[in-house]
Amino acid sequence: MTQKRPIAVDLFAGVGGMTLGFEQAGFDVLASIEIDPVHCIIHHYNFPFWTTICASVTMITAKEIRELSTIKNKPIDVVFGGPPCQGFSLMGKRSLEDNRNSLVKHFIRLVLELEPKYFVMENVPGIAIGKHQNSLQEIFDEFANNNYQVQTEYEILNAANYGVPQLRKRLFLIGSKKGLKLPNYPNIRTKYYPEDNLLLPQSPTVKDAIQDLPEVNHYPELNYRDWVIADYSQPSHYVKKLKNLSNVIDDYSYPRNYNKTLLTASLRTKHTQKSIDRFNQTIPGKIEPISRFLKLNPDGLCNTLRAGTPSNRGAYTSPRPIHPFTPRCITVREAARLHSYPDWFRFHVTKWHGFRQIGNSVPPLLAKAVAQEIIKVLEISPVKPRKKYELKNEDLLSFNMTQAAQYCNVSPDIIGKRIRTKDSRKET
Repeated sequence: MTQKRPIAVDLFAGVGGMTLGFEQAGFDVLASIEIDPVHCIIHHYNFPFWTTICASVTMITAKEIRELSTIKNKPIDVVFGGPPCQGFSLMGKRSLEDNRNSLVKHFIRLVLELEPKYFVMENVPGIAIGKHQNSLQEIFDEFANNNYQVQTEYEILNAANYGVPQLRKRLFLIGSKKGLKLPNYPNIRTKYYPEDNLLLPQSPTVKDAIQDLPEVNHYPELNYRDWVIADYSQPSHYVKKLKNLSNVIDDYSYPRNYNKTLLTASLRTKHTQKSIDRFNQTIPGKIEPISRFLKLNPDGLCNTLRAGTPSNRGAYTSPRPIHPFTPRCITVREAARLHSYPDWFRFHVTKWHGFRQIGNSVPPLLAKAVAQEIIKVLEISPVKPRKKYELKNEDLLSFNMTQAAQYCNVSPDIIGKRIRTKDSRKET
């Protein structure tokens, strides 16, 4: 086994769910591409020692990625990302010729240009259903015609089977250069119950994820800012791992110094008394009939956290779950815990951006499970980093689109202007 940190590239980075998962598995993600300037600066804040490039994958080349980062002429071990596949349902037309699938086409192009040993393409499970399977075959053929092979026995992975307290299914396509050994898909994390002689999937619960968090309603400062110094309760085993309070043998991420008494990403939501009363009356695990919000069951799993629509499609906020113990919607930090983000990881200070950044991302622990399988076939023993990093320049966390675009040296209209509507601003 060679001791080193293999090199990775993230082509659809968002704020960095997959970036973090691959880092935790032992990769150095030396370049990450993201088109949204606000997401870009949050990614840059959390991964200051690597390169975040604000650009569209349709416009950038492999040569630019190498030159703008520290990759240069180094060989790349894996390229990963989750390109949207919006036109896969068209009939009578090759999907990769559909302009709506240009992101998939450019994902393939950049993989072929960057020439990594392996690649991972993540997407929603729907692209593997019915006639969409023909579109997947096109992807397989495109790679096969260019000296790559794909694991055609693809799998849909549920984050809840890999240590995440959330029911979230994603399809992963894994491929390699021809001649290299294809990775396996990660095994489901299980726990043995001797009294019933059963081996069942093991996952932390909603209660495990958020019970130790301070109650935001006790802190009036959280009405106008997203952080406060607060008192935490006793953490679960799951939370101890997220807060680096216990030694995680297979965590190869770079340690970040942070104040463990600081509660972040916790701006409160103003609810009407009628909403509070309805939330109170809702049984955990059931949907509140007016808002259609799910009230989380403390002993169960969170439903799939969704992102809502982007700025150029109305800026609608996706329904947020109701807290299992307090009659309110969950905070961004509580969503982050349910998504397996560590407490040092910061998000944009606004709820709209913060929830989108989480809902759009792959849970880090799910990405880590996939990345570990690639580490195995690379026959690499990852190196545990010793250096600790300070996350600085918190002003980045509150930049609006114009400020973020200026910081990234791109047009503020790169993803379209935010369309504000009465519904998109409404709180329950």
